[in-house]
Amino acid sequence: MRRIDPSKFPDFTNRKVVDRHMGKLDTHGVSRREFLAFASAAAIATTAAGALGFPNVALASTSGKLAHLQITRRLEYSVGADVGAVAAAEALGLSHASFDGELDPLRQLNQFEQQAAAGTNGIILHAVDGSAIKRIAETANRDKIWLTNTWGTLPWFTPFDAGDYWTLYAVPEELSAHGAVTTEVAKAIVAKFGGGKVVGVTGIEGNSTDLIRSRGRDAALKAFPTIELVGELPGKWNREDSQKATQDLLSRHPDLVGVIGQNDDVAAGVLAALNEAGRKPGEDVFVGGADGTDAGVRAIRSGKIVATSANVPAYLGGLLTARIYDVLNGYQPKDAERLLYWRSVTTTKDNVDGYIARYVDNNGVAPFDYARLSKVKHPNDWDPQAEIFPIDIESEWAGIPKPANWKAPERYAAIWTNGEAEAVRADYAAHYKIKFDGPSPNVKS
Repeated sequence: MRRIDPSKFPDFTNRKVVDRHMGKLDTHGVSRREFLAFASAAAIATTAAGALGFPNVALASTSGKLAHLQITRRLEYSVGADVGAVAAAEALGLSHASFDGELDPLRQLNQFEQQAAAGTNGIILHAVDGSAIKRIAETANRDKIWLTNTWGTLPWFTPFDAGDYWTLYAVPEELSAHGAVTTEVAKAIVAKFGGGKVVGVTGIEGNSTDLIRSRGRDAALKAFPTIELVGELPGKWNREDSQKATQDLLSRHPDLVGVIGQNDDVAAGVLAALNEAGRKPGEDVFVGGADGTDAGVRAIRSGKIVATSANVPAYLGGLLTARIYDVLNGYQPKDAERLLYWRSVTTTKDNVDGYIARYVDNNGVAPFDYARLSKVKHPNDWDPQAEIFPIDIESEWAGIPKPANWKAPERYAAIWTNGEAEAVRADYAAHYKIKFDGPSPNVKS
C-alpha cells in the first residue's frame, strides 16, 4: 500500500497550480470555485493523490446550480419556458434561479458575470440578440461553466468557435414553421377576400430568429400573388410595442386584411390595436402568430388568430435544462448534438383543443416526462419527446452575410461528411416515443 506524504501535496492555494491540476484531472463541470470548495482534508488528499499519479481518481460536481437568464419576463413565452426549466430542474435534482434580462443584452452579460462569480455551473441563456454571446460563451469556456443558448445568437458563430462548454444551441426550425403559419393566414384571406394587403409586426431588429421568421413569411407569400406585403414594423416580441406598431401600420394602411405577427405576444398586441380601431380579428382582418403561448392558442380557439407555430415554451426550458444536467454528470454530446432543431406543430382551430388539453388547461398534469429528456438519468429509455435533428447553419443563416474569411469549424463541417449528422437524427427519431402533439405521458389512462 502506498503512503501519501502531505508535504508533497501541490499548493492548492496557488491559482496557477489549481488551474494546472484541473486540466489534468477529470474535473468536467467543476469550476475553480467549486474545486476549492472541496478542499476539506479528505478531498485534498483524494485530489492530491490523483495529481501525484494515482489511478482512477476523479473530481465530480456534488450539485448543479442552474441559472436561467430570460430575455424578459414581459413575454408570456419566456415565463412559460421558465416553467419548463423549473420542472425539469426539480425532476433532475438541480437548483434553479431565473433572472429578467429586460430586453437588454448588457444586463444579461452582467447577470452572467454575477452568476459566474457566485459559483453557478450551468447557464440557460435566452439571448436578446447576438451581441453578448461571444463574450459569454468564451468566458463560460474559460471558467468551466456549462452554457446552453436559444433564439437570439450571433450568426456564423457556433459552439465550436467558443469551446466545449457551450454545449448546445437549440431552436425550433423556424423557416418552414413560420411559412406554414403565413400560409394559413393567406388561405383565409384568399377564401374571404380573394387577396389584399397584409403587414408584418416583427420582433427585435437584427435578432437572428426574427430574420429567419421573416424569410419564412416572405417565401410563403410568394405562393399567393393576390396578397401584397405592404409594410412591417418591429414589435420587439412584446404586446405593448406590438400594439403601437400595429396602430402605426393601420394608420398607413387602413384597408389591410392581414397581419403576420412574429410571435404570440406580438399577436396579442396586434389584437389589441385592431380592437381599438374597431376592426374584427378573424372576420375582417386575419392574424397569425408563433410559439404556442397560452394566450395565443386560446385566441385561436376563439377565432381571433388563424394559426401559430406551437413549439411549446415549456419544452425549451426542459430540453436545455436536461442538457445541463447531463453534461454536469459526465455526458459528452456528439458534435452533431450541439446545434439542434426541434419541430413545431402548426396549430389552427382544427387541432387546438388537443394542444390546450395537454399544454394549457391540463389540471396541473405536467406535459412532459422531464426526467426522460436526460440521457444520463435514462440511458436506455431516454426520449426527446419532440422531433429533433441537427441544424444546418448554411440553411439556418442563409441570407445573413458571413464575416470576412469565414470558414465552417472543422468539427461542425465533419458531421455532414462522416455520417454523424444523419446518425444523430436517426438516433433521436428511434427514441422519440412520447409524441409532441399527443397526450401528456403523465395522463392516467
